[in-house]
Amino acid sequence: MADRRPLGFGRRVEDTTEAPGAKPVPAGSVALDDRSMAMLLPERDPRGHKGSFGKLLVVAGSIDYAGAALLVCRGAGRAGAGLVTLAVPESLQPLFAAKVIEATTMALPEDDLEEVDPEPSLAKILDHEHDALVIGPGLRPSLATNELLRLLMTLPDEPTPAPVVVDAEALRALASADDWWTATTRACVLTPHAGEFARLRAGSGHEPDEDGDLAADDDARVAAAKAAATEWRQVVVLKGARTVIANPEGVVAVAPFENPALASGGTGDVMAGVIGGLLAQGLAPWDAARLGVYLHGLAGESVRERIGDAGLLASDLPDPVAMARKRLANIAERERTGSRLGFGARDRAAASNGGEAAAPEPGGAPETQPAEDPEPTPTIHRSTPDEPGPRS
Repeated sequence: MADRRPLGFGRRVEDTTEAPGAKPVPAGSVALDDRSMAMLLPERDPRGHKGSFGKLLVVAGSIDYAGAALLVCRGAGRAGAGLVTLAVPESLQPLFAAKVIEATTMALPEDDLEEVDPEPSLAKILDHEHDALVIGPGLRPSLATNELLRLLMTLPDEPTPAPVVVDAEALRALASADDWWTATTRACVLTPHAGEFARLRAGSGHEPDEDGDLAADDDARVAAAKAAATEWRQVVVLKGARTVIANPEGVVAVAPFENPALASGGTGDVMAGVIGGLLAQGLAPWDAARLGVYLHGLAGESVRERIGDAGLLASDLPDPVAMARKRLANIAERERTGSRLGFGARDRAAASNGGEAAAPEPGGAPETQPAEDPEPTPTIHRSTPDEPGPRS
């Protein structure tokens, strides 16, 4: 969705965020746009430190899918998380410690090579301070992995367990568990693609054909995501072109992005990290899911404008996520201050003195009043332009 705005002095707050000819969203849903997503950005305390901006624990990765865990960590960091820790089986910790730079690593106890021991691993995870989790990307399928997930998802609800992004192998484990949603005590953001979503629905007793075409039919995607979110009482992100986000109250939002460049392995891992990073910063699951999807989509559009519809690698996405966040932060600042782009005359001294004219400085030359006040000289008021990027 390339930006087709005319040339000028920048993008006004009043500009719409939908490109001409953009598809309407299905009935019963709302469209995500720049302005609404900008207002969800968590505040950044100028005197904050790394501990102020959220601690995310990532349970992900295996010898065959090391990249998935690394992409989650980088996505979370670029989304603004202050501290990211990657938990992996202890025999793999040296491998991952050599690959991650900003994130730290934590060794999970094993009962076999590369196989976590569920109960000691649970104890170590709970002993590690964190504000949110991401579970699933690149995990090795096994009974031990399934048991660790079950233990993590069914903790006592006092004190309230940290919210969690559930992705990839963790979703497949849930699909094989009976009535998992009735036992889950955590607030979750489930991030399935169409195939994973169909397995989850089948595990909930629904026929595969019941939901219709989950790849190309936006109406079917909205209806299915809404039904699943209300049944499971969790936030559901149905990934794909025009990603659908639904919450347990039946509210559904649709992202505007249709980007074939994102059809590349690992891009979903970046999204999981972005949403997890926003959860760690204190956003509620519904807000973190919508904003995370939107930042991920803006980042994808930014890369697409540079390289086209093919060739995007998942590792291309995290840096543009940070730039997309900056763009939305500029919009949020203008919304809060009411500033506008354009020309105008203003007495800066009067503005800084509550409307009173500034007094001359002591010892300064006396002012000479002309017979008639001249026309004020126009002053160009500049506001910070948005970062380059597509209009969505």
